[in-house]
Amino acid sequence: MRPARALIDLEALRHNYRLAREISGARALAVVKADAYGHGATRCAAALEDEADGFAVACIEEALELRYAGIRKPILLLEGFFEESELSLIDQHQLWCVVHAAWQVEAIERARLARPLQVWLKLDSGMHRVGLHPAEYRDAHARLLASGKVDKIVLMSHFARADELDCPRSEEQVALFEQARAGLQAEVSLRNSPAILGWPGIASDWVRPGIMLYGATPFEQDQAQAARLRPVMTLESKIISVRELPAGEPVGYGARFVAERPTRVGVVAMGYADGYPRHAATGTPIMVDGQMTRLIGRVSMDMLTVDLTDLPGAGLGSRVELWGRNVSASAVAYGCGSIPYQLFCNLKRVPRLYSGG
Repeated sequence: MRPARALIDLEALRHNYRLAREISGARALAVVKADAYGHGATRCAAALEDEADGFAVACIEEALELRYAGIRKPILLLEGFFEESELSLIDQHQLWCVVHAAWQVEAIERARLARPLQVWLKLDSGMHRVGLHPAEYRDAHARLLASGKVDKIVLMSHFARADELDCPRSEEQVALFEQARAGLQAEVSLRNSPAILGWPGIASDWVRPGIMLYGATPFEQDQAQAARLRPVMTLESKIISVRELPAGEPVGYGARFVAERPTRVGVVAMGYADGYPRHAATGTPIMVDGQMTRLIGRVSMDMLTVDLTDLPGAGLGSRVELWGRNVSASAVAYGCGSIPYQLFCNLKRVPRLYSGG
């Protein structure tokens, strides 16, 4: 069988969740949208259910997948509902729901529900994707409470640049949020992964760890708290062919790499069809049999090539780590103009093997 696979360490996932709780001192919703960033939503949620305060997903389809898998903890719909008809499912499955638009407030006012909803009322404090305008925020809060359809409201917003530790934008967003919610007594949720790790002064009753759950840093530079994360996914494969090339010979499509010296080339069963980034450049770190080397040449659909010249013991069958415990997924991503979120979410075709319960 093809040797490419993703090893998922569920104990590392629990470690990272506990770290989010420890750093923030707040309750934490484990963000498992997009199939837990490519790690497997149902398996990750099951591994966290005994200790998580709840989960967060993008949409009702993702929430129902968790419910059907037996997950009973609270689940928040981060994008709320897309159609008014979804409210009956939200009610039936006791989901928590973000409200970010006036039409959603109106839909809740009209709804016939078996029990009141828990709503997370989202303010657009500067991200400018979704969220209520500051001028309509308190009115929406008052209408929801007056409707009799809502049991509890959590006030929330989302940071646009919290991963930039020298940028004042997050503090500006907090100031706008505080102004918009003045006089409202309710719990607050502001901090996502970069804000949990890098902005300790921002108060938040609830935090929403996402990328940090999976052990990747949201920062391009070193950061003390991010250094405590444990990678959850190790993407690995094996060397399936070895070539000895003289100086001057190219490797792969487009001759992107030309040997400057006699070069020993290892071919790895891994490509962009598996989710490894096609635009990763020569020099991207890769580990072979526990020793660091580099990617050379262009990544193909099913294969990529690595430099074995200085690894005389490596050859057919040698284990290759593309990212994971030793090769930082963030380093791979940032080195090719991407982000670890995209690397994980793009993973496909590769079987996932779980350890740690």
